[in-house]
Amino acid sequence: MADLPAAGVKRLLGKHGGELRSSTSAVNLAVAAAEEYIARLAQEAAAVAQKERRKTIMDGDIQKARELLGG
Repeated sequence: MADLPAAGVKRLLGKHGGELRSSTSAVNLAVAAAEEYIARLAQEAAAVAQKERRKTIMDGDIQKARELLGG
């Protein structure tokens, strides 16, 4: 079961997809892709925080993780 709300993803697809409609299966694939990216982002950010000997992920950790992931 997805943790990310499909309605929000559908809204983003419409907003950034030239106002085209999205099928349910396309929205579900986008949800899965977004969740996979966020999972990788969280893992990278956690690794950065752990290297700094912190137990809290900070905004700088997310920024560094995005750089490492190419985003």
